[in-house]
Amino acid sequence: MKKFFAAVILSLVPCSLFLTACGENSQATPATVKQAAQVQRSLTIQINGKNFSAALEDNPSARAFAERLPLEVNMIELNGNEKYFYLDADLPSDSVSVERIHAGDLMLFGSNCVVLFYKDFATSYTYTRLGKLNDPADLEKILGAGTVRVTFKK
Repeated sequence: MKKFFAAVILSLVPCSLFLTACGENSQATPATVKQAAQVQRSLTIQINGKNFSAALEDNPSARAFAERLPLEVNMIELNGNEKYFYLDADLPSDSVSVERIHAGDLMLFGSNCVVLFYKDFATSYTYTRLGKLNDPADLEKILGAGTVRVTFKK
């Protein structure tokens, strides 16, 4: 048994030296990796000349949505609490019961309907989370009534 463990340890030593060497040559620190991830996971939503920053979820749907940016779309009013538009192609989806919607939630309904909510309410519908506005103050007022032109960009 001791010979087995000795063989395993000896076989791992070159691997650990290789990984250590690679790590020393890398200029990426935990802070820069985190910063890069945040950059990739953020977007700007422009509505009637006002920019809102939003954080994207870390999931395949949000990543696929981000790959399509920039997008300029007409978002249609629905139910007095949301604006929506349909994508020209499906995104991966993993719908779950969210139970509660909050102003600023950016969700995927089905696999190609992007929804931006501007009011809080309870719901029995299922959505895939795409992201959330960092500060949705005045969102309802800026979206206005009816259809509105919205730009999503990195």
